[in-house]
Amino acid sequence: MLLRKTMYYLHTRNDMVRIPPDRLDEDISKVTMELAHQAFEGRMGSDQKLVVLITNLKLIGDSRVVHGDGAVYQPVRMDMLLFDVKIQEIIEGVVDQITEYGAFIRFGPLDGLLHVSQVQDDHINTDVGNQRLIGKETKRELGIGDKVRARVVTISLNEVSPRESKIGLTMRQPGLGKHEWIEEDRNKAAAGGE
Repeated sequence: MLLRKTMYYLHTRNDMVRIPPDRLDEDISKVTMELAHQAFEGRMGSDQKLVVLITNLKLIGDSRVVHGDGAVYQPVRMDMLLFDVKIQEIIEGVVDQITEYGAFIRFGPLDGLLHVSQVQDDHINTDVGNQRLIGKETKRELGIGDKVRARVVTISLNEVSPRESKIGLTMRQPGLGKHEWIEEDRNKAAAGGE
């Protein structure tokens, strides 16, 4: 299992911000920061890391005009808060939605799918109307707002629209599951497996 302290980290990067001609009469620092937020936040870089937030933007060097464009390209240095997720990583999340085929788990700025076959070692009945998944034998329920610990088993990131990335999760291992289930299992093991 891959255990990391955090999926978030700060990165300083130099880049260019395009300032359209109709914005050139505004405060250059403010407009550059606004356009940097629009251009980078919520997008995934070629390194497959999601840019969550831009801070500490500084204008560096002389701006450039590209022939035929009319816009100004301003070099900047900025701090980026990045989100990175890896296969086999353990995540903590919250159940966001229940469907016929499983639960969507929100962790950080992304969602992962916990397929019904990966909830627990039991047949799962879906109750979409009441937004819950129920174990046939264990009677354990999983519903909206429940806090869970899961492991990332598949990742297919969508660079154009990161919220549409497909991340597969499992809770079918010891130490994973709804927080209450983990505690129940721990207490049962401490009591000698009764």
